[in-house]
Amino acid sequence: MYQHSDLLSELCDFLYPRSPYYGQIKPEYLVFNAHLQDFSQRVNYICSLQTAGKLSPEQAYKQIHVLWKQLKSAKKQF
Repeated sequence: MYQHSDLLSELCDFLYPRSPYYGQIKPEYLVFNAHLQDFSQRVNYICSLQTAGKLSPEQAYKQIHVLWKQLKSAKKQF
């Protein structure tokens, strides 16, 4: 069971890498940074899918646009 847990943890680290935050330490900044990194990761996946021909440019644009709106609303909450 322990080995399975390690493998899952390593897989999550690989699929969803996180960079350390070096800015001013405030809870709202840390939360926004997490949202920003999630946005970046999702845009990367969408771009990869579009490059591989799995998504049309229009679909990719629409999905990224929705993600951008979500990021903007997260920023406004702070």
